[in-house]
Formats: sequence, C-alpha cells, structure tokens
Amino acid sequence: MDEKVLHAIGKVELHCHLDGSLSLEMIRQLAALIGQPLPASDAELRQLVSAPPDSEDLMDYLKPFDFIRPLLQTKQALEMAAYDVIAQAAAENVRYIEVRFAPDQSTDQGLSVAEATTAVIAGLHRGMSQFDIIARALVCGMRQLPVGTTAKMFEQTAPLLTRGLVGADFAGNEAAFPPTAIKPAILRAQQLGVPLTLHAGECHEPQNIEQTLRLGIRRIGHATALYDQPALIHQFVNAGATAELCLTSNLQTKAARSLAEFPYPALHAAGAKITINTDNRTVSNTTLTREYWLFGQNFGVTLADLLAFNHTAVDAAFCTEAQKAVLHARLEKDYQRYL
Repeated sequence: MDEKVLHAIGKVELHCHLDGSLSLEMIRQLAALIGQPLPASDAELRQLVSAPPDSEDLMDYLKPFDFIRPLLQTKQALEMAAYDVIAQAAAENVRYIEVRFAPDQSTDQGLSVAEATTAVIAGLHRGMSQFDIIARALVCGMRQLPVGTTAKMFEQTAPLLTRGLVGADFAGNEAAFPPTAIKPAILRAQQLGVPLTLHAGECHEPQNIEQTLRLGIRRIGHATALYDQPALIHQFVNAGATAELCLTSNLQTKAARSLAEFPYPALHAAGAKITINTDNRTVSNTTLTREYWLFGQNFGVTLADLLAFNHTAVDAAFCTEAQKAVLHARLEKDYQRYL
C-alpha cells in the first residue's frame, strides 16, 4: 500500500494516550512553563520520552511517563496537551479520536480530577474548532491506586459525560492488578452509566480478557494474549467484543515477543472485530499512518480491510448514533477514490 494513500484516507482511533502522545514541540513548551531544563537536540529529547529500544516489559516501557507527569499539572498544560494531540491526529486525516488520560496523575499540585478532565475537554474542543476532526475524552483509572480512589474519580467525572467525556478505561500494571482486583471500581463506573473499555491481555494474562468479558465490557485494549487461545477467541467473537490493537507498542513492551505472538491473524481468521491504534504516538514513535503501513507489510492488510476496521471502530466508539452515521458516510467517501 502506498504511504501517501495511507496518509490521505480517513481514520478512526480509539486507543490513544494523551501523556504518551505529546509532540516534542509541545513537550518543550510545557517544560518552559515550569522551568524544566531539556536537552537542546530533539534526538536527545526523543530518547527521554520514547520507549527504550531494548524495553524488557510493560513497566520498562512506561518509564517515559514519569518524565511527562510533572508537565501536566495545570489546567493550561492539560488544555495545551489535548490540543496538541488533536492537531497531530488531524494532520493525518483522523476523523474521530478518543483520547484517554488519567486525571489522578494530574493532581500533584492541587487540581481536582474534575478540573483536570475539564481542561482536557477544553483542549479537545479547541482542536475541533480548528481542525476537521471529532475528538472525545476517556478517563483512565490507574490500577495501582486504591479502588475507592478510582471509584471516586468516576463519580467526580461522570457529570462531564455530556460535555466531551464519553467513557473510561483502566490502565497500569495489569499483571499485578487483574480485573478481579479492581472489580468494585468497575462496578461503580457501570452503576454511573460510564461506558468502559479495559486494558486486558497486554501482560501475557489471557484470563484477564475472560474476566473483562464476564464483567460485560466489550472493548478490550490490546487483547494481545489471545494469539494462542482459540477457545477464548471464540468467546471473544461470540461476545461481540472489539479489539483495540496496538502493534508497535506490543512489540516494544514484549506483550508480543515477536510478530508470531501478535493476535491479528488469529482474530481476523475468526471474524473478530478489529481496530488499529497507536497507543502512544511519542513513546512508541509512531503514527496511525505508520501502523496501517506495518499491518500491510506484515499481515497483508488491504485498503478494503482498513475501511472495514475503521467502520468497526466507529461502531465501537462511545459517541452518539448520529455521529456514527456521519462518520460511516465520511469513511465511504474517503475510501471510494482508492478502492
């Protein structure tokens, strides 16, 4: 597939982390606001904010997030960051994106989780006012936090569901905090009517995918551990679940130790619902265009496949049915000149 065509076609992204996707220019702007010194060269800065080339596991991959956290502690910084991610997505013709972030990680200097979330939504709205894109926010509960803290976060942010927030996620150390460990917070979100997606199967833990499905959650972030689980794939398909696949980051975190351990071929053969995502544009040093190209190179994915995956992403998105209808029509128009 031609890279210019891959850049030009419309795209939908459901799995993109705010703090892992800041442009180098934005990182410099945010660092200047707090007087944090940075390397002069972009090459050196990229080393600080991208995954180590020899990452050993997910926790190793997550180290750059510790560098970014101090930069996202004010309403101004969060608004700027959200706008920056939308600008990047719009530049490669993403038509709809859900940007996820953990508001509890931005309360170090006194912001409330509601204030942090409102600031991110403001940045998304500013981006939408300037670019041809629809953007929505997801709040992430951090698995390592007390479940009561995360349940309270959902309670404080649920009133924003009609103002740009559309759902929630759980991120963090999945191996140490499986779905059963965070179940009370999951149930609280569901009681509040918060649509949920969940990181599961990113740490060689297929049982976490099964537990997530049993909790009634039908969007699964990564789902990597399905690659050699035919019975669980059957359960996944029968449940009507959607996989948010992230190829580059899975190889970096060793969720897939090789292409042979990436679940796409098995999921596609079983007729599973599939979407393609960046996960972290900066930490993984990727774009959605590049991810599409990698799927084409490694798995023979075609433009027709990509159109189908994007329609699947629209169906799984947490936006309104009216917005979905518009997006489906837009995708058909985007692709018709190339198919």
